Amino acid sequence: MLKQNTLKESFSLSGKGLHTGLNLTVTFLPAEAGHGYKVMRTDLPGHPVVDAIAENVVDTQRGTVLGKGEVRCSTVEHALAALYALGLDNVLIQVDGPELPILDGSAAPFVREIQRVGIAEQDAPKDYYYITKKMEFRDEATGACITLLPDDEFSITSMIAFDGKVLSSQFATLDNMDKFATEVAPARTFVFVREIEALLQAGLIKGGDLDNAIVIYERKTTQENIDKLCKLTGAEHHDADDLGYIQHKPLVWDNEPARHKLLDIIGDMALIGKPLRGRIIATRPGHTVNNMFARMMRKEIRKHEVQAPKYDPNMTPLMDVGKIRTLLPHRFPMQLVDKVIDIRDNSIVAVKNVTSDEPFFQGHFPDEPVMPGVLLVEAMAQTGGLLVLHDKEHPETYSTYFLGIDNVKFRQKVVPGDTLIFRVELVAPLRHSIGTMQGYAFIGENCVAEATFTAQVISNRS
Repeated sequence: MLKQNTLKESFSLSGKGLHTGLNLTVTFLPAEAGHGYKVMRTDLPGHPVVDAIAENVVDTQRGTVLGKGEVRCSTVEHALAALYALGLDNVLIQVDGPELPILDGSAAPFVREIQRVGIAEQDAPKDYYYITKKMEFRDEATGACITLLPDDEFSITSMIAFDGKVLSSQFATLDNMDKFATEVAPARTFVFVREIEALLQAGLIKGGDLDNAIVIYERKTTQENIDKLCKLTGAEHHDADDLGYIQHKPLVWDNEPARHKLLDIIGDMALIGKPLRGRIIATRPGHTVNNMFARMMRKEIRKHEVQAPKYDPNMTPLMDVGKIRTLLPHRFPMQLVDKVIDIRDNSIVAVKNVTSDEPFFQGHFPDEPVMPGVLLVEAMAQTGGLLVLHDKEHPETYSTYFLGIDNVKFRQKVVPGDTLIFRVELVAPLRHSIGTMQGYAFIGENCVAEATFTAQVISNRS
């Protein structure tokens, strides 16, 4: 089972803010399991904290701005991309101003520091959200589209298109987050010359220069305007007739802008609150559509607060009926688990195929067969029994008994022909042979029943 991660120790980075031009210091600190990403403004009274989630994004004009009440923090996407891509789940970000420093305009400085201090595994499972069907979000106003497809990994393709001679259409793909540090993190932010004047009038990019951004000159303007731009950014003289890139450092890759869009997408997807398993295909992406999509995903996750396990009926089970009978004393008609398909330190997934000739359907009910709710709870308990007994020596000498059942909910009828998937998790380690478990029963993607139950494992010899 993959576990949640945090930093082994804290680190700090200092530099100027892209939009404010202020000298800023950001510090990344380890955080407890389940903490997520949070941003603290240490320069404000009371050190207010903003959760880094999609609903707290208050502006996407030129970057992702988190806010809560009067508290704001912008340019968070590059840091969040580094945390998310490197597998960190719980980090507190402290900053002494209204934005994170832009540094070199990429995520590489954050990646280097994370790799230097190291990553610490935590005693809590990583809570992935698995994409099981195609999902799509379109912004008709801009033509942007984000499509999400099932995949075993988190992977992204970005396709950008601009009306210009220097930068027109590009694409970039990241098939595995293991390549983020070398293939995406160094990609720098970019801006068009035609955008700079409007951004300055909006009070933005006061700290922008050729050390933290790629400037793209793709539409001819006057030499006077180009001279003003060069003075502003610290660039050498540039001929107004010479279209192209204005920069101190050459492009890292020919498609560096498209790769930077990958970086931005990852940073904005970090605001979903859970690591994804799926493939994103983004056409004409930007922070606005990224955030709209992240909000949609958070609503989708809330609708499926408890996600059904993946089940492939062609997969060889870890335990079949014969193996189950060596662990549990139940026999027909009370054996309610057919096979186990996944088992880990603290969780188990099992299957029950509900047939029309189940004995309980004879009386429950003859004209409308419905599986009794109490048997759903019993089936979850049997699954839990397999979890606690599977690694014991001589499991046949033990029995598991209910001590309590709480928070039982039935959400959907179970009828002949249904395939039940049970997922049972230990809420806490066994103490004195007593454990509390959380059980869920699914049909397809829908949770049909759930319960919390306490049980005791007793040696039959005693």
